[in-house]
Amino acid sequence: MSNTGLIIEERSRDIGDFLVGRLLPFREKRMVGPFIFIDHMGPSEIRDGHYLDIDPHPHIGLSTLTYLFEGAVEHRDSVGTVQRIEAGSVNWMTAGKGVTHTERTPQDMRKGNTHRMHGFQIWVALPKHKEHIEPSFHHVGAAELPQWRKNGLHFTLVAGTAFEHQSPVPVHSPLYMLEVKADAAGEFSADGLFGEVGICVIEGSITACEDTVGKGNMLIAKSKEACQIQVAAGSHLLIFGGEPFPEKRHIFWNFVSTEMALIEKAVDDWQNHRFPEVPNETGYIPSPDIPKGFKS
Repeated sequence: MSNTGLIIEERSRDIGDFLVGRLLPFREKRMVGPFIFIDHMGPSEIRDGHYLDIDPHPHIGLSTLTYLFEGAVEHRDSVGTVQRIEAGSVNWMTAGKGVTHTERTPQDMRKGNTHRMHGFQIWVALPKHKEHIEPSFHHVGAAELPQWRKNGLHFTLVAGTAFEHQSPVPVHSPLYMLEVKADAAGEFSADGLFGEVGICVIEGSITACEDTVGKGNMLIAKSKEACQIQVAAGSHLLIFGGEPFPEKRHIFWNFVSTEMALIEKAVDDWQNHRFPEVPNETGYIPSPDIPKGFKS
């Protein structure tokens, strides 16, 4: 495997009524470019009495990126945002020095009917000089995202810059995230990308360097090695990455920072209710204590 450094298998875990597949962080690979956390949500069925209800919880030092293939979520945050996200659009929240938010099934979808939920929750670490900026929120509709076809593949640029296209999502460092669908078999090359490259196989399979990587796995490579990847017909991929930061990032619970002391302060602030509140929201997700001798 001359140009694939690591293949990560999705690790499933339950969060209430939902099954989430954790891809990052992984013990052998903590980040891919600035991407530090990737959760694959679903596919799951939303049914009466089993709705998505994630109570108020905090973040520092990162941006969250929510991208759905199916379903809908209502986002509320301490900036005052109330935003519904549906399949194909992007919610981009920058926590900066500190933000609180919730994610819930919209009220109009709580009528006893069943629908599917499927997508990704992603955290992107902020550059060191932007870790303390004011929190903000941006929503970008599906029609605003660049789309094109090449080599039998359909591309959507969710965030960042790639292949001479630029997404309107206001990212804070050089990165990219692409959704790729293959109606027929095609070829993908990382030439033209930069930094570290991660390829998540959502459906189908890809073949790189004579190794086949199937659904539920992530392949990590480096663009300078010019991966030539064969994509099987019917496959669905998420390709992401970018320039890694020179500094290490600490991660504990919902917090990311270049300084462990800032994470310790964030835990204390959350436990003592010093974070900003989300208007018209109730509930509280308690923070775990940082274990003695913890190493992120």
